[in-house]
Amino acid sequence: MAKRTASAKKQARSGARRAERNRATRSEVKTLIVKARRALSDGQADASERTESTIDSFRALDRAASKRVLHRNNAARRKSRLAKRLAKVAAAAPAPATGKGKKAAPAPAPAKKK
Repeated sequence: MAKRTASAKKQARSGARRAERNRATRSEVKTLIVKARRALSDGQADASERTESTIDSFRALDRAASKRVLHRNNAARRKSRLAKRLAKVAAAAPAPATGKGKKAAPAPAPAKKK
């Protein structure tokens, strides 16, 4: 049978408020992670968009972990997985061309001393 003391009722009310707040935070984190994953898997997204969405999800995870909505190891694991995906996409993407016109000739090797 449920407790009926005033302090137990107050504790139940405050627990319900915390649960609602935590649910909203977890939902926001999940949404940002899904957006980051989509940006990373989408071939049409540019690099800045990928990085920005990943950083936003990192911030949300850190915030949730600091408020103890998520366990710090859970947040770290999710950040690690996103970082791996970001690194994989960055490595697969061709490097942007720098400069205009002809390629510069490689610098001559320095003369060896005898």
